[in-house]
Amino acid sequence: MAFWLSSPITGPTMLTATWALLGPGFAIGKMLAAFALGLFSGAVTALLARTQIVQNPLRAQGIMKCGACGTCMPTDLSFRIWRDPTRMRAFATSLVSTTRTVVICLTFAFSAEFLLRDLLPAHLLTAYIGKDSPYAIPLAVLVGAPMYLDGLAALPLVRGLLDLGMSPGAAMALLVSGGAVSIWGVMAVALVLRPLAIALFVALAVSGSLAIGYIFQALWTVLS
Repeated sequence: MAFWLSSPITGPTMLTATWALLGPGFAIGKMLAAFALGLFSGAVTALLARTQIVQNPLRAQGIMKCGACGTCMPTDLSFRIWRDPTRMRAFATSLVSTTRTVVICLTFAFSAEFLLRDLLPAHLLTAYIGKDSPYAIPLAVLVGAPMYLDGLAALPLVRGLLDLGMSPGAAMALLVSGGAVSIWGVMAVALVLRPLAIALFVALAVSGSLAIGYIFQALWTVLS
């Protein structure tokens, strides 16, 4: 549970991209928030270790087995992948797939950022998700996160929302919660988890993200 919640928002690529688009404060804060969310969800899951939700979280048909393991790619460690045609084919496939995903997501994201800045009245955003709005962080989690598309795509969108007056705490809550409770994230775990386990997954993501948003907002106010 802890791994599922924190893994979508960590990693060197996300850290570098967040630093470039949102600055070091958000990059470091997001990295620490991911670890904090993982620790929080892990601790709660440990407390519920004897319940059926945790002991039997998977659907009966959720675990798929490979029936042709003899044809799978070698699993031994090798840095000279160019010497193995199977590894090179897997690398090329992964490179093309990742590049296509990044290009599509970033094209959509920067287009959406442009439209946000030009078409959305700033005063509307300021009233609901601005620095002085008590609803900013809950709205970011409950409304924005389910529409979250991709970690990289979210960064320019959040940059545009910040420029329009979104509070830093709401932006952090959106970034942290989006990777877990987006429609796509929930659909992914719904294939393998039972309904009660999905409910626990979402509850941990929402409650942890709300706490992180308020803490980040308080720290941002003090340090800025």
